[in-house]
Amino acid sequence: MDAKKAIKYMLISTLAFACMNATVKHLSEVNSYQIVFFRSLSSLFFTFGFLIKNKIPIIGKKNKLLILRSITGATSMLLFFMSVKYLSVGTAVSLRYIAPIFAAIFAVFLLKERVRAWQWVFFIISFLGVLVLKGLDTELNSYGLMLVLIASVLSGLVYVIINKIGKSEHPVVIVNYFMLTATILGGLLSIGNWVTPKGTEWIFLFSLGVFGYYGQIFMTKAFQTASTNIVAPIKYVEVIFTTTLGMTLFNEIYTFWTILGIVLIIIGMVLNVWYKSKVKG
Repeated sequence: MDAKKAIKYMLISTLAFACMNATVKHLSEVNSYQIVFFRSLSSLFFTFGFLIKNKIPIIGKKNKLLILRSITGATSMLLFFMSVKYLSVGTAVSLRYIAPIFAAIFAVFLLKERVRAWQWVFFIISFLGVLVLKGLDTELNSYGLMLVLIASVLSGLVYVIINKIGKSEHPVVIVNYFMLTATILGGLLSIGNWVTPKGTEWIFLFSLGVFGYYGQIFMTKAFQTASTNIVAPIKYVEVIFTTTLGMTLFNEIYTFWTILGIVLIIIGMVLNVWYKSKVKG
């Protein structure tokens, strides 16, 4: 396995996702329903194309789980995009990354999995980061915090559903279901809330799908090239890229408490990934 190549792939992936997050922030005049619609619609061009080119059945086998994963994921994405309008983009991304905590809780009850004591310690570290953000960062918007926390809970549920689907479905089939459902959801919710994009907003809207698709592709390549314990921690570089873009492009200000909260969240999640890989090894 080529660790350097995997790290390069993951860095490209995190940069693509950071650009997508910054684009969502830039589209402040466009409602979140339309952002979900265009982000998903433009990704369908890639997913449908891949499935047709490689003659992979689009329908899949575990349809009920695929639909449940898609509805849960689409709702999570919508709430996250909504939260970005109320929070600094780096803070929103950091809070979204506590999803593994909720995934572990769901896994205990739904999959009967065991979560080790040290994992709970690392989860507590990350959750302390959330408490620091909420309790000590006076600039943090409570409504935005609620939106992103619910998005994280739903993301955690998505992880469990994907685990339940297992390897019976091609990854692109799962993503295609997700994008199709999100396109329908975003389209329906946009009825009555439509704001016609102006000028370059059209370009930014369609670029969401491009950034999202290539972020997924390079992340997949990274995990296929090297072991999880090497690749997974690099995923959190997305927070650094996104925070940097937020400060550079949108003049976002991050207080000491914001930075401390973000750091605690990342440390807890990275330690959890490291510990899980060590236990498996």
